[in-house]
Amino acid sequence: MAKKRDRLEVIHDILKVIQDRNNTIRPTPLLRFSNLSSQRFNEYLREIMEKGFVKEIHDQKGRRFITLTDQGFRFLERYQDILNFIEDFNL
Repeated sequence: MAKKRDRLEVIHDILKVIQDRNNTIRPTPLLRFSNLSSQRFNEYLREIMEKGFVKEIHDQKGRRFITLTDQGFRFLERYQDILNFIEDFNL
């Protein structure tokens, strides 16, 4: 049985998808990559926007894009530090 992702893992996964796509992605592909229902995705998107991890930008044609902020990049770095810590101590 697959392990359910916890909240921090989901946030990490969403931010990582954005980072891996040159730090800009449209909301619909991000929803698909997030592997969440649209309702859950919108809850997470709202949360990470409120926390300042991502922001919404618009191109010249008015299309929406989601992009990481400095805070979002910092979250990814610190998350990796935590994973390394866990691995270093076999926790």
